[in-house]
Amino acid sequence: MPRPRPPSVRRRKPAPPKPITISMFPERGLKIGEAARALGVETYVLRFWETQFPFLKPKHTRTKHRFYQEKDLDVLRLIKRLLHDEGFTIVGANKHIKEFGIEALMSGKPLPKSAPASSPERASSPSAAIDGQARRVLNEVRRDLESIHKILED
Repeated sequence: MPRPRPPSVRRRKPAPPKPITISMFPERGLKIGEAARALGVETYVLRFWETQFPFLKPKHTRTKHRFYQEKDLDVLRLIKRLLHDEGFTIVGANKHIKEFGIEALMSGKPLPKSAPASSPERASSPSAAIDGQARRVLNEVRRDLESIHKILED
């Protein structure tokens, strides 16, 4: 019985990706793929957010390559927190950022509970006053009620 030949190319398991930080590329920033990996989102999400949030402006080279600096990554982390963790819509996140200011939101200081008098949209909309945690709880309750309704229909 002939002996099997070993493969001609030795294959290695790919190394797990290292977390990317801005300190790895201080002079140029991070490319879009590197920034996306650092934030845990896909590159198309960053491109989409760039169209939806006018204050998000990474540096572009002549060849239209994006380079994200530390401040850009902070803004992206804020956007991700508002959309994914606190349950804002894109329109709601834009209003929230315009109302409180991007620096105040990124600093993590507690925000005033009441809406300013100059913000009629927030005062007229009670659902806009609900914070992110309450929004998540309400979404869970709604899903539970929908599943109970589906069981009762059957």
